[in-house]
Amino acid sequence: MFDFKPDADCPKAETYRQLQQAAAALTEGEPDPVANMANVAALLGDFLPDLNWAGFYRVVDGELVLGPFVGRPACIRIPFGKGVCGTAAADGETRLVEDVHAFPGHIACDSETNSELVVPVKRNGTVIAVIDLDSPSLARFDNEDREGIEGLAEIISGRI
Repeated sequence: MFDFKPDADCPKAETYRQLQQAAAALTEGEPDPVANMANVAALLGDFLPDLNWAGFYRVVDGELVLGPFVGRPACIRIPFGKGVCGTAAADGETRLVEDVHAFPGHIACDSETNSELVVPVKRNGTVIAVIDLDSPSLARFDNEDREGIEGLAEIISGRI
């Protein structure tokens, strides 16, 4: 049985340290990438407050395809270069968007989403997936969130 829970009222950096530690423990030695993405998505939902979606889009045949997630139903396929996720996948750069409605070409998979953080997961310099976090709050994400999720992406890049 696994019982990973963030410490109550700890600083954000510590929450991310605990999240990364839990993800490393859950994915260590497991060769199935879908199982690992599913467990990491569950951890994201448990550890991070004020989200309405957390999960993965996988790179499949030159586009993003929905992977394991927690939250409301989502877009299944996203072309590279389209929306926040597709843009992050196309250039391999993290996107921290305070107001998705102001992002050119935003794809509204969920009308409740107002801010988004998308972090590419790279293996050998190539984007293999993105971690996508959505929030109903404007400006929910900051640089601590960016750094925390970028660290998580590094940990799991060889496990998904």
